[in-house]
Amino acid sequence: MRDYYGLSPEVTLEGFSRGGLYALNWAIKNPDKVACIYLDAPVCDVFSWPGRKNAQLWSDLLKEWNLTDGAMDAFAGNPVDNLAPLAEAGIPVLAVCGDADKVVPFRKNMDVVRSRYLALGAPVDVIIKPGVDHHPHSLENPESVVDFILRNQPAYRKHLHYTVRGSLQNSFVRFEKERKGRVAFLGGSITEMNGWKNLIEKQLRQRFPYTEFEFVEAGIGSTGTTPGAFRIRHDVLSKGKIDLLFVEAAVNDHTNGFGPKEQVRGMEGEVRRALLDNPETDIVMLHFIYDPFIRMAAKRQQPDVVLNHERVANHYLIPSVDLVREISERMLDGEFTWEQFGGTHPLPFGHAFYAAAIRHLLDSMWRGVTPDMPVVAHEIPEQPLDEYSYYKGDFIDLKEARLDKGWKYVASWRPDNGYETRKGFVDVPMLEATRPGDKLTLRFEGKAVGIFCTPGPAAGILEYSIDGAPFEKLDTFTEWSRSLYIPWVYMLATELQEGSHKLVLRVSKEKNPASLGTECQIRRFVVNR
Repeated sequence: MRDYYGLSPEVTLEGFSRGGLYALNWAIKNPDKVACIYLDAPVCDVFSWPGRKNAQLWSDLLKEWNLTDGAMDAFAGNPVDNLAPLAEAGIPVLAVCGDADKVVPFRKNMDVVRSRYLALGAPVDVIIKPGVDHHPHSLENPESVVDFILRNQPAYRKHLHYTVRGSLQNSFVRFEKERKGRVAFLGGSITEMNGWKNLIEKQLRQRFPYTEFEFVEAGIGSTGTTPGAFRIRHDVLSKGKIDLLFVEAAVNDHTNGFGPKEQVRGMEGEVRRALLDNPETDIVMLHFIYDPFIRMAAKRQQPDVVLNHERVANHYLIPSVDLVREISERMLDGEFTWEQFGGTHPLPFGHAFYAAAIRHLLDSMWRGVTPDMPVVAHEIPEQPLDEYSYYKGDFIDLKEARLDKGWKYVASWRPDNGYETRKGFVDVPMLEATRPGDKLTLRFEGKAVGIFCTPGPAAGILEYSIDGAPFEKLDTFTEWSRSLYIPWVYMLATELQEGSHKLVLRVSKEKNPASLGTECQIRRFVVNR
């Protein structure tokens, strides 16, 4: 079959009911020939099924194994007792079981396998069907099973590109031992949309079916690491201690034109702030792909933004997943086209690749980790990569500003037109100015200051002065402003001396030719203390 049809040297075993006994025992004897195992209501302990109470089947079992009833007291052929070879080989297992199974009781079979397999540090997922007996088998929607099988094939693994750094031990122990977990996702629109994030949430529930999860979904379209560094406290850390944090921003940091210094300062702001808030937090960094990265990858060129984010990952020993390289290689290999993948904002087909890569990283880093291991604080480097990184980033309340002329506080702002907005930037408090000369003053403490605004179709040019310095001009109109009130952080000063400062901000008489007006809406003032 391998030579003539070119089939894989590693098989996927599927075992339903008593077929689970066959599949597990064959895999235990041949772990080098197995890619993964899919089980459904499997027999894992013959003393549970058929058991001595089922006389005819018990007799059949004795005959099949050429044993006597007395010899069964020393029986050594139960999968539940022989999982070590599978665990040593790291064979992934997925099981689908009804928790009300009266024929092959889940608690005496697959639940025992799961507990012992985890104790051996091996990967096992269980999809529990509440209130379901032995039948019906499988799932109405087999997508989870298909994804599991596909991502664990040898041919699939050749294009995976992830870097193992540090440890993800803490999150595993929290999830399995304490059976509570808080997982956060911080990023842009690729994180905000229904996609890889939701698949990872689903897979975590399968990996830890007894764990009560809270998911903090903090994706906001069009935002990169600089906005992320200033909003992480409010949008993520305020929800409680985070056990596992996913961060991504390569696409937005690149397309929004942030330079290398800002890319480091923003990403380090997110990472260092999260660790300072809770040193036990596990963090995973992701690099997604979009059109300009495809051209770079075709020339074997690593995007600078990925390299800059990787500097942060390396400094703090954070694992990372390079989807730029993986997806470009798969397209070059002819697995799919960019259109089939779905582009920058992938179709469900594309998001499945993102989730599969992340799951491989988790499986790799959780291999050998057992529930009885301790939770250990991550070592935080004494010095940041950049002393002006935004790891002390925060918001300043809008009411701290003195509205000298023209500016007004709007308790629940909404544009009076049909232009698109982003969540968190509509029906919320805003400071708004519409006329040249409108002026405000803000006193603040910190090394950096900026505005988190929504430059839309009438975005104006601002003039600002810090500590009495000559006024500088800032055109807030972006290439997306024609159709969108886009969330945007403009840093006005980033390397101030620590201490008290005064910002004066006014609307200029000048106007961008593409803009419809001289407006400014400020959602937050941002400060790096």
